[in-house]
Amino acid sequence: MKRYEGLFILNTAGREDGAKDILDKISAEISGAGGKVETVQKMDRKHFARVADKKHNAGFYANVIFNGTPAIISQLNTKFSLNEEVFRVMFTESPEPKLAAK
Repeated sequence: MKRYEGLFILNTAGREDGAKDILDKISAEISGAGGKVETVQKMDRKHFARVADKKHNAGFYANVIFNGTPAIISQLNTKFSLNEEVFRVMFTESPEPKLAAK
C-alpha cells in the first residue's frame, strides 16, 4: 500500500456549511474503494487566479491523505470526475512523515 495525497477543490456554491458533508462523502468513497483515510485537512475558500468558467470563480480547498493500492487512483479519478460537488481533484504520492530526531 502506498500513501497518497488528494487535493480537492469543492464546489460549495450557495452552501458554505456543505464542505464537511462533501468531505465525509469523499472519505466514504475512498474507504469504499479499499483505501484508508489518514487525515482530512480543510483549507479555505479561495478565488481562482484564472477563471475558466464564469459560474466557478472560487472553490473550497481540502487535502485528504490516505493509503491505498496504485489501482485505487484511477478508480477514484473516475468516480470524482462524475461528482458535481468536486470541481477538481489531483492525486500525488505522499512521502511518509519523518519522525523528529531527539
